[in-house]
Amino acid sequence: MEAKAILKYVRITPRKARRVVDLIRGKGASDAMIVLKYMPYRGARFVAKVLKSAMANAEQKNANLDIDKLKIKTALVDQGPVTKRMDTRAMGRSNVIKKRTCHITIVVAEE
Repeated sequence: MEAKAILKYVRITPRKARRVVDLIRGKGASDAMIVLKYMPYRGARFVAKVLKSAMANAEQKNANLDIDKLKIKTALVDQGPVTKRMDTRAMGRSNVIKKRTCHITIVVAEE
């Protein structure tokens, strides 16, 4: 049985979130939670939130499910919308600041 959780419009760049997701892909869900807890990256908080939700969704679907047997089947990060802001520069010019967002998707399944 599979369970899925998606976190959309996260205010972190997809590149930084993928750095975290690549480290937990294919691991056991409980092991991944421990790894995420002690990871120094900011994206680890968002990924842990999604993983916790996916585990809860799996438990909700199947009441007699053993959480320790859950494994991360799919973990991916897609790019979300980019918000553009203007920054003033010298001589009347301006720079565009791109504030990127991403969508984090995690699917867990029993081994």
